[in-house]
Amino acid sequence: MTSPNLLLGAVCALALLSSHSVAQESAISPAAAHAPPPAFGAFGFDTAGMDHGVRPGDDFFAYANGGWVARTEIPADRSSWNTFGLLATKADERTVDLIRGAVEKAATDPAARKIADYYATFMDEASIEARGAAPLRPELDRIAAIDGRAALARVLGSSIRADVDPLNATDTYTERLFGLWVAQDLDDPERYAAYLMQGGLGMPDRDYYLEHGDRAAQLRGQYAGHVAALLRLAGFDDVDRRAAAIVDLETRIARVHWTPVETGDVQKANNTWTRHDFARAAPGLDWDAFLEAAGLAGEATIKVWQPQAIAGIAALTASEPLEAWKDYLAFHAIDRAAPYLSSAFADQSFAFHGAALSGTPQQAPRWRRAVASTNTALGDAVGQMYVERYFPAEAKAEVEEMVRNIIGAFGRRIDALEWMSPETKARARRKLATLRVGVGYPDAWRDYASLEIVRGDALGNAERAALFEYRRSLDKLGRPVDRSEWFMVPQEVNALFAPSQNSIIFPAAILEPPFFDPHADAAINYGAIGGVIGHEISHSFDNLGAQFDADGRLSNWWTASDLERFEAAGARLAAQYDAYQPLPDVHVNGRLTLGENIADVAGLAAAYDAYHLSLGGAEAPRIDGFTGDQRFFLGWAQNYRSRYRDAALRRQLLTDGHSPGPYRAATVRNLDAWYEAFGVRPGDGLYLSPDERIPVW
Repeated sequence: MTSPNLLLGAVCALALLSSHSVAQESAISPAAAHAPPPAFGAFGFDTAGMDHGVRPGDDFFAYANGGWVARTEIPADRSSWNTFGLLATKADERTVDLIRGAVEKAATDPAARKIADYYATFMDEASIEARGAAPLRPELDRIAAIDGRAALARVLGSSIRADVDPLNATDTYTERLFGLWVAQDLDDPERYAAYLMQGGLGMPDRDYYLEHGDRAAQLRGQYAGHVAALLRLAGFDDVDRRAAAIVDLETRIARVHWTPVETGDVQKANNTWTRHDFARAAPGLDWDAFLEAAGLAGEATIKVWQPQAIAGIAALTASEPLEAWKDYLAFHAIDRAAPYLSSAFADQSFAFHGAALSGTPQQAPRWRRAVASTNTALGDAVGQMYVERYFPAEAKAEVEEMVRNIIGAFGRRIDALEWMSPETKARARRKLATLRVGVGYPDAWRDYASLEIVRGDALGNAERAALFEYRRSLDKLGRPVDRSEWFMVPQEVNALFAPSQNSIIFPAAILEPPFFDPHADAAINYGAIGGVIGHEISHSFDNLGAQFDADGRLSNWWTASDLERFEAAGARLAAQYDAYQPLPDVHVNGRLTLGENIADVAGLAAAYDAYHLSLGGAEAPRIDGFTGDQRFFLGWAQNYRSRYRDAALRRQLLTDGHSPGPYRAATVRNLDAWYEAFGVRPGDGLYLSPDERIPVW
């Protein structure tokens, strides 16, 4: 059937994903402080944000959120605005108070001193302006001294950082030539492995270089201008020629890159190379020099995620002129450093990464950028202060109970599956039983004792923090696996599933109204945070998670017929989302977003079942004129209230594993209970016949 024309003032890029580098301002700056808060009622439900003139069966997103969309403007320093931005603002305002308060503890608390010094240094605009481009000089001199291919390999190896996560569809981008991820071995989750990944692009994805059309050509022109502008600021001559050569080199890199869908194919990506394999399978780069400089010379094997791309990039290091590589490295060093340099650099960085790529009109206030950078460098130290003040034990206990209830409901759904054999069901139940859950904060905090923070050295502090994280990652190699490790900080508005750990994480900052309110009606809590909890649980059984067994090993635990049925359901769901077209020339990529869409459908269904179990057989009260089921589904839809600028929406559709917010709200189309709750009938815009609904689990 033809997809409904869902209201799309914009979208929620629900993280349930990872944050990006400070250089990408629009991705890291929280929402403006002056955005209007929603008018949540006594039961945690925003009735004023609805549009009662829209039939719920025609456009459920608009019905639940149309009033909010009509009266809400995207803050000037944001590429989008949504419920997550609202909570991120709250978390940032709390965090900046904590950071400023760290000054009082600095004399006796080394971690507090580092937090205070890092933040104060970023905020010291006068000193940063006075230093101009000087902080760049050591790195630019190192690049200028490259005198051959072995030296090039050493610089490339020494500049690699642990800044990617291939199991997170939104965190696979690095502008360094290669990215590194240290995590459990896909084949042996009792050991850590180093994964090498493709990188090297200054724009978010290969399509930005290779797509045809006026918009793509315009962006490429803006990017070339950005490259030239930063080179000029750093004192280079002949910048237009250099910029053209850099963009040409990156276009060649883009041609050998895997697509986001290919990168998400974990079976195709599970490749183990020995040290000797690199010279044979990816000739061109001096791999001995590279691996030695990267601190990986002692590793007998390394996982290579995109082997064809790694081989293609390695060949380019030999075939392209050395001077082009030196200019390329110099530009990227400047681009990464720009947010920590004088306003000329920072403003130019925002002009491209914020305004051109994401459509954001205004750079975030400096204090917000300082908070984001401090969180990146010292997130656990800040997070420890955050939970001490803002996350009570009662909230943790209540959310943990909800998690147990939803896990139980998911287990019942497994038992009730008619299409799954008893053999596969038993394995699925075992996987569910071994699922680890983290709520609020980690069991152990990261130790920053070896991280040097220097008052007055903003760029150096950021670089040392990135190197600290890289060395911390390398230090895992050869050590016992820590299955309790967190990959987020408590003050992050997000949630996460880690397939190799078979674990889910809910940071403290997302466990706030409107997602979770201990005083709210159960229907709203189960629809809102319950839907998020169910989503993360269901990731253990989405198209990616279902490839990992109960121990976190990449292993097929399905019978052939069960797997065939599961994959067929996934293909049908992908086709359903392919039909959504938020922009005239771009539709939702059903394959790229499949894991998140499966998690939405299955997670919402499990949360619905858990809500009814929580009633203990009693009938839910009618509140504000809505039944319990109606409030449940409205709580879900209001999770995804969102507005989005076109450039940012386009970027999400091309690169992000999450569907736009209106289509996440439309998950309800696949649940029979939604039809009954709102009287949705044939002829309504969102109606699917029972055989077209795809519950998956």
